[in-house]
Amino acid sequence: MENMSDNIVMENKRVLDLLFSYMPKIAAERKMDNLLVLMADMGRSIVMADRCSLWLTDEEHGELWTKVAHGVSQLRIPIAAGFVGWSVKNGEPLLIDDAYLDPRFDHRSDEKTHYRTTSVMTVPLFDSQGKVMGVFQAINKQGDQKIFSSQDLERLSLTAVYSAKTVESARLTSAVEDSKDELEATQEELIHILGDVSESRSRETGDHIQRVAEISYKLAQYYGLPEMEAQRIKLAAPMHDLGKVGIPDAILNKPGRFTDDEYEVMKSHAIKGEEILLKSKRDLLKFSALLAGSHHERWDGKGYPRGLKGEEIPLAGRICAVADVLDALSSPRCYKPAWPEEKVKEEFIKQRGFQFQPELVDVLVEHWDDIFECFRQARAKFEAAAV
Repeated sequence: MENMSDNIVMENKRVLDLLFSYMPKIAAERKMDNLLVLMADMGRSIVMADRCSLWLTDEEHGELWTKVAHGVSQLRIPIAAGFVGWSVKNGEPLLIDDAYLDPRFDHRSDEKTHYRTTSVMTVPLFDSQGKVMGVFQAINKQGDQKIFSSQDLERLSLTAVYSAKTVESARLTSAVEDSKDELEATQEELIHILGDVSESRSRETGDHIQRVAEISYKLAQYYGLPEMEAQRIKLAAPMHDLGKVGIPDAILNKPGRFTDDEYEVMKSHAIKGEEILLKSKRDLLKFSALLAGSHHERWDGKGYPRGLKGEEIPLAGRICAVADVLDALSSPRCYKPAWPEEKVKEEFIKQRGFQFQPELVDVLVEHWDDIFECFRQARAKFEAAAV
């Protein structure tokens, strides 16, 4: 069991490293064809497939087309054909162990390319209106396991979200050269997606990272930071717990108290997240590393991982710490119910000058109604999205 957990942790790290390596390439690319190649190559590497392609819908001609099938030239098929056509029609993914045993398989692709398809995975791409705009398809799992797993499906689904936003951004303009702002926006979206990778492993905190981002932004504004800096904190905050990808599930989801050894393992997530993010060359991710490594420090120097004290702690980390605790106390967890609002407020006043910077607590209390309403609205928004 422990080896299995370690393998999952290692695989999650491999996927994150791949995502970080492709982000700057995708952000810098301005040609649609090259973008699609990069997206397909990223998907292939993440799920360890022999081939991967992005099929896009052409509703005018009733077709699906791709310029990105590894090892082959452009292909066009009827929009309802094969596994990709099924995913377009139904808006659902597929996991197929042997394509030739499934009547939905369109043999014409293999006949054209002299290729033998075995295992197949498809994931639909949705545009901003929730309409299917294409399908991510991975073919023939490589390695010891010759079939795609549910974990592969989850990872390709995350990749598909990012890919759909990037493709849609490029489609909205006559040339990819004019869509710089849109592509940069997809980088911000990926920040949230990567944060979701860490949070998806913890049953009760699936939307925690988005709420912390909203609360951090509001608190930074009231603290008097320039709008650009407040926005920067909002974008980086979803990454504060990224290091949890390195924590075994048995500890991460434990409903009771940690043993001393388990607590030491849990505390390591701050350094793990910082180390992962520091591998990136992008300024926003490096700034995210600052939050990941400092949001559990305390004003009195009794926090972790470095025991920083007072203004030794980066301001962004101090702000994120307040937002993190506000959301944690106000939300139900597997080991506790949500605290009443007044009790949460009293706890911050109690910890003024101990766990939290006095001035930040003063700002929080002064604007409590507005900031706590921000928490309520964020919770309601993400609960509604989950229905």
